[in-house]
Amino acid sequence: MKNLSANVFINEFTAHFDGDHSDNAARRQTPGMFYCTVQPTPVSQPSLITWNTPLAEELGISDPDDQDLQVLGGNVTTPSMLPYAACYAGHQFGNWAGQLGDGRAITLGEWPMSSGSSWELQLKGAGPTPYSRRADGRAVLRSSVREYLMSEAMFYLGVPTTRALSLVATGDAVMRDPFYDGRTAYEPGAVVMRAAPSFLRFGNFEMLAARKEYEQLRQLADWTISRYYPEVTTGYLDWFRAVVDKTTTMIVEWLRVGFVHGVMNTDNMSILGLTIDYGPFSFLDAYDRDFSPNTTDHPGRRYAFGKQHHIAYWNLGCLANAVAPLFNDTAPLVEALEGFGDLFYERFYAMKAGKMGLDLVGAEEIELVEQFEAVLFALQPDMTIFYQLLITLPESNLNAESTTAHFKEAFYHDLGESEKQQLQECIRSYQDRKNKNTISPEESIANMKANNPRFILRNYMLYEAIQDLEKGDNTRFRKLEHALQTPYADTHDEFFRRRPQWADEQPGSATLSCSS
Repeated sequence: MKNLSANVFINEFTAHFDGDHSDNAARRQTPGMFYCTVQPTPVSQPSLITWNTPLAEELGISDPDDQDLQVLGGNVTTPSMLPYAACYAGHQFGNWAGQLGDGRAITLGEWPMSSGSSWELQLKGAGPTPYSRRADGRAVLRSSVREYLMSEAMFYLGVPTTRALSLVATGDAVMRDPFYDGRTAYEPGAVVMRAAPSFLRFGNFEMLAARKEYEQLRQLADWTISRYYPEVTTGYLDWFRAVVDKTTTMIVEWLRVGFVHGVMNTDNMSILGLTIDYGPFSFLDAYDRDFSPNTTDHPGRRYAFGKQHHIAYWNLGCLANAVAPLFNDTAPLVEALEGFGDLFYERFYAMKAGKMGLDLVGAEEIELVEQFEAVLFALQPDMTIFYQLLITLPESNLNAESTTAHFKEAFYHDLGESEKQQLQECIRSYQDRKNKNTISPEESIANMKANNPRFILRNYMLYEAIQDLEKGDNTRFRKLEHALQTPYADTHDEFFRRRPQWADEQPGSATLSCSS
């Protein structure tokens, strides 16, 4: 275990690529630059809200002392750090946005691990950078709590994700317009230290392609492959296929646990297939394919739950366009992109079979999954609770009333007679198929328990914890921090309930924006 402020960081990214080393935070275009060095802006009174001991132990970082706290708050950098903001571009809500970059994130450097690899450590909310555009580079407690807890919740759920090492209050107030409606207010500020093998995005490649910086594009692709895709030995095509593979896995895992990212712009897509940039996200409460938690995404709901795989394909198409200059013949690249559909649905149906406790995936199972999806999207039970109740479904035949009674806890409304019949027909088909399993009932239930979380970090829970933290009470925060580490266990039943009615329209719970 090594001390954060005393250990020597490495800086492979900045050593390999051109950057602006002026430490000038003035907003500007930076053609030809992969990054700009910039120092974090000090805060008045950093105080540690929480420290992620399991992640720290994994990385080999000792518990923070007073000097480390100054680093975590952005007040101090060490001689071996070379803080920088990365330059990238992106498509936002389907439109080309041009240069974007790290507007409120500053990477301190790369933390070397005993394994020989390294992780980037990045402060989010540490002040302005050349890519902050019209923003102040700060983050508020509200969004910082959400990012810290959700990135860790996703990790324990088994979803590929960036991580969070610390959450620090700054002692400074930050003015925000949470819903972009002119109602500005001061909120407490905070800084999250994020950690990942890399924060490279689709947008890093899009930026170079848009500026026709093709040699730099080749350099970045070669470096990415050698560093993060060592299994790729036959060139750019196999690398792109590997990115498609990782992205597909991530999306299927999102759908398994009911996660909605909320802002799937290409600059928010990790080249490593990690969930990145937690903003106006949500887990599903009611099973609604058109649900999007992001008010900026309304009314079109481009990034709704049931569209996320389509958007992933669209975003991969943007990446393919960006790396196309590396190919003499783009036909194989197009073919690799088009392979996303088959790969996604193969994994999607396998995932659904796991949630339902089925042992095979063939035509019969696919038909059953489609029937299940249609009924659930029509009746909109609570996704998490419904699948938990499916685990305990009696094996004997049920009628419409007893089936409805079994799942009653999952529904946000009383079912009408036709809805009860829909549910009963679906469950009857499910039981008929499950009776054909070649695995034992015990194995089937074990699979279901492994694929269906019992605890999810619902937005209303986050809202309550944030409200309490702003008043100086961390009790709810600590409970959530503890519960999210065992999401498949039945030890946190105080959180096993539907979204309460008060949260249906509560800003900051039911509705969110990109403001942070």
